[in-house]
Amino acid sequence: MVETSRYRWVVLAVGTLAQAATAAYFLGLAAVTPALREHFGLSLAQVGVLLGVISAGIVTTLFAWGSAADRFGERGVMAIGLIGAAAALGTTALVASPVAAGALLIVAGAFGASVNAASGRAVLTWFPARRRGLAMAVRQTSVPVGAAVAAVALPAIADGEGGVPGVFAALAAGCLLAAVAVAVWVREPPNAPDRGSRPAAKARTVLADRRLQRLSLGGALLVVPQFLGSVFLVEVLHTGHGMSTAAAGALLAAMQVLSAMGRLGSGVWSDRVDSRLGPLRIVAVAVTIGFALSAAAYAGPTGLLAAVLVPAAALAVSWNGLVFTAAGELAPPGRAATAMAVSNTANYVGAAVTPALGGVIADAAGWPAMLATGAVAAALAVLTLRGLRDGADQPARCLPATAPQNTRNRS
Repeated sequence: MVETSRYRWVVLAVGTLAQAATAAYFLGLAAVTPALREHFGLSLAQVGVLLGVISAGIVTTLFAWGSAADRFGERGVMAIGLIGAAAALGTTALVASPVAAGALLIVAGAFGASVNAASGRAVLTWFPARRRGLAMAVRQTSVPVGAAVAAVALPAIADGEGGVPGVFAALAAGCLLAAVAVAVWVREPPNAPDRGSRPAAKARTVLADRRLQRLSLGGALLVVPQFLGSVFLVEVLHTGHGMSTAAAGALLAAMQVLSAMGRLGSGVWSDRVDSRLGPLRIVAVAVTIGFALSAAAYAGPTGLLAAVLVPAAALAVSWNGLVFTAAGELAPPGRAATAMAVSNTANYVGAAVTPALGGVIADAAGWPAMLATGAVAAALAVLTLRGLRDGADQPARCLPATAPQNTRNRS
């Protein structure tokens, strides 16, 4: 028991590293949008499309990877996906055509999707309910932390001798490192089912669950302000207000650090109040207010805009762990990874659309209109999540119905 209690933290650490490696290219490339535009000869809307296609790749395979993780376990799924992502990113470093780069980034997203549901399933499998919010929050901090590291490192690489090809080579190396760590250290818990056994519940049962549908829609709406803030923060401050790219990149990194702290805080908060959805609704309200204030502050001095927008963007990144954990806890037995994949698919649909939409709105109506769009989407998420209740928890929901399960008492 002691060994199992300690080893779960090893699994969590490796899953966190793997998710950080994929976040580095999924979100970190936003830190070098000016370099990408110059290297590939792209407009603002076109670079938004280039970044958005990564999400399109993720959407196409996320459900399949989740089902595979439920059936075959996490290690093989994550290792194969990370190696495939590394190969696609490494090849991107060799091409000069934006069309070829976009196709390869779709492939990188498709392989990187393996990490999302599989690493989340590992947390649900290894950790008890009373610690799951914190554990999932630690795992989810890998996204802003990976993006923050990329926001600091990638501009330096892009501005140096490596240029944009060096950026993609560095991202490929990160994925390879994570793949090795997964292959060496990740294993199934003692009570896991035999690999290759089919989960008790059908995949279509997960798709038909109305609670998961509402949760997924609410998450997809919250992705809009999340990606408007993450992808365009540098552009808003640099192109819109004349801030240097180095200073704007530093603020993007600071925003990602703040969002990581927010994810940890929301995880602890959800454990203490025994609810994922209550804190989620409060965060959605705060995001609505933050982006509305950012739209209004755009007309003011740069310092005021940064002081409002950076915290608002950080809040918009802080909620993912709550949705991810709630999806797993709402899942039928044996389908936790599948349910999280459904929720994440909705999120990535929003992520695929948002950068291009944000670029179009900014070009047509200006940056304040783009920021106001984030506020409207967050307000719609509040309405969508209204009245939705948490699932009755079963710590072993990722296992078949015959596996021993515990129930979390609710008052």
